[in-house]
Amino acid sequence: MRKITAGLFIALDGVVEAPDQWHFPYFDEQMGAAVSASLGSADTMLFGRVTYDSFAGAWPEREAAGGDDAGFAKSLGDVRKIVVSRRPLEFSWRNSEQLEGDFVETVTALKKDPGGDIALSGSVSLVRQLLAAGLLDELRLLVHPIAVRRGMKLFDEGTAPIPLRLLSSEAFTTGVLNLVYGPAEPSGDVGYDEVRSRLPQS
Repeated sequence: MRKITAGLFIALDGVVEAPDQWHFPYFDEQMGAAVSASLGSADTMLFGRVTYDSFAGAWPEREAAGGDDAGFAKSLGDVRKIVVSRRPLEFSWRNSEQLEGDFVETVTALKKDPGGDIALSGSVSLVRQLLAAGLLDELRLLVHPIAVRRGMKLFDEGTAPIPLRLLSSEAFTTGVLNLVYGPAEPSGDVGYDEVRSRLPQS
C-alpha cells in the first residue's frame, strides 16, 4: 500500500493561505531539507488546480534557467502530477494529467497501485478531503512563529473531530517547528472526572 503525505507551511494561528507572503524570512537549509525529504520518496503528486497553476507557472522556467534550484525543479517535472479540477484542463508541464472520476475512489485505487509515495504540497481542500476520508498517512506541518491573522486556515468548520498523533517533531533555529502527524483512533468521551486524579497534589 502506497503512503500519502501532505506538506504545508502553516502559521501559529492556523493560516495556510498565501505562504509566499509570510514564510520566506524563515526559509533556510533546515527547511529546505525538510521540504526535499517530504517530496523525495514520492513518484506521484496530487494538486488542486490553483496550487498546480502556481507550480506550473514557476518550476518549468526555473528548471530551464539552470540555477541553484534547477535540480529540485527537474525532480518536480519528472514525477507524475495528477490535478483535481471540475473543468477540463490543458497541460504544458510534462507528466501532468487530470484526475478522472470521483476523487476519493480514485485516490483509494492509487494507494493500492504499485509505486512510491503520493505527495501533496499545499492544495488545502484536497488535504481536508483526504483527512475526512481517512486516506492521509502523514500530515507534515512546518509551523512558523508568526500569527498571520487573515486568510484561509487548514481546518474549516465541521462536525466530526479529526484525531491525530504526533509521529515526529523538530525545532529549527529559526523557530519553525517541523511536526509530522499521523491518523489516530478517537480518544472517546473523557471528562474532568476521568483526569482529576492526574492533577498536581498540594
